[in-house]
Amino acid sequence: MAIELTERAVEEIKSFFKQHDLPPETFLRVAIKGGGCAGFEYLLDTTDKPAEGDEVMECKGVKLVCDPKSYMYVNGMTIDWCDSMMGRGFRFSNPTATSTCGCGKSFCA
Repeated sequence: MAIELTERAVEEIKSFFKQHDLPPETFLRVAIKGGGCAGFEYLLDTTDKPAEGDEVMECKGVKLVCDPKSYMYVNGMTIDWCDSMMGRGFRFSNPTATSTCGCGKSFCA
């Protein structure tokens, strides 16, 4: 298993990289931290190289990295992009989450 990206998420990530003139070797860092309404919140960031011990993967042309602790909680997750009247942003479908908050930005495992 790994982290999956939908086509809409890939388009948004690549658009972000292009808007910010990020080089093709840029990685999307997927992580979690304690906090949010439900216990853990998702973090997305960019990095120019993996840190020691990072899980490294690629999905539909986007290079991803994830630290080992976060990877335990997000392995198998799908990241989607939603742009609707109810809001726009990344949506996380995480099979390890036992519950999520109403906004979908945090979870409990």
